[in-house]
Amino acid sequence: MNVQWRQQAEAEAARGLRRLSDARRGDRGVVIAVSTEALSATSHVEREELERRLLEIGFVEGARLEILHEGFIGRDPIAVRLDDMRVALRRREAQGVLIQLDPGTPA
Repeated sequence: MNVQWRQQAEAEAARGLRRLSDARRGDRGVVIAVSTEALSATSHVEREELERRLLEIGFVEGARLEILHEGFIGRDPIAVRLDDMRVALRRREAQGVLIQLDPGTPA
């Protein structure tokens, strides 16, 4: 993890924000933003394409979500209730989604 990414993650945590990839089963919250700028280019999908896909799926600002399930190996993939639908995605893809956890959710 590079220094800039770590500093950004610490600033987000201080504001009560979290990357969807860091959320755990049972966590609930609201989508604040979708941005893949901080992701490394280790995927077969370009960052801009991944961001477009996440938005098209429904990861838009204000969407309510809940983590329903985590895979057995490396907690990957995750199943998410997103408003009134269910979506499965890899944790690497979920790094591009910034969420505000509901009050009372453990940090």
